[in-house]
Amino acid sequence: MTPATSATSSSPPAAGATALPDPKIAMGWLHTAKFLTTAPELKHLPRVEVPEIAFVGRSNAGKSTCINTLTQQHRLAFASKTPGRTQSINLFSLGKQGVTDAVLADLPGYGYAAVPKEAKYRWQQVMGNYLQTRDNLKAVVLLCDPRLGLTELDEILLDVIRPRVEEGLKFLVLLTKSDKLNKTEAAKALQIVKLQAGGGDVKLFSSLKRKGVEEVAQHLWDWAHPPEKALKPPKAEAPTGPVAES
Repeated sequence: MTPATSATSSSPPAAGATALPDPKIAMGWLHTAKFLTTAPELKHLPRVEVPEIAFVGRSNAGKSTCINTLTQQHRLAFASKTPGRTQSINLFSLGKQGVTDAVLADLPGYGYAAVPKEAKYRWQQVMGNYLQTRDNLKAVVLLCDPRLGLTELDEILLDVIRPRVEEGLKFLVLLTKSDKLNKTEAAKALQIVKLQAGGGDVKLFSSLKRKGVEEVAQHLWDWAHPPEKALKPPKAEAPTGPVAES
């Protein structure tokens, strides 16, 4: 009798099995990020046809540090020591071999008390218009300090994008600086923000400990490279008219 052959790790995957994503591909793609342009107002932004992913959040939420960590570049996104100083939308192109296939948008931080009211109001309008009308915007990443949770300003932003989320806009909340929490605190913060986000995806993130970096990179890659919908073969039309008798 021939002994049964045992399955090994070198066996080919079963037919129809989906290969697991390789985070190295996503991380290598993000490393291609280059500064594209900066715009003080929405009308100055160039129109681009590729998917755009916006990073938003309160001042000092770690937004620039997050972008620099994901792209593995120390000074791509300007991390000002003075919260609220950055007052422009900064775009960064992504794509290998010089071919741009996506854009990251770094929106100014909001909620810093020292910023004049006139500037706050102007940026509320600019950000609202951007999030509501930017045609190629495919996803929004909201950064939040888990020790504070989603603030009133964060919830206002969620209300602004909710209609587009219902239409398919991707949305992710990143709890930055999660290394400052112990395991119990992190789990509690995650649970609370999931409830506040109304079903949106929420993840713990730490630039210092590199927690969640590869997972978030994979999200960005997937959003910018959605699988093409398989074309269904046309259905055979039923014969019309009288059926000939045999």
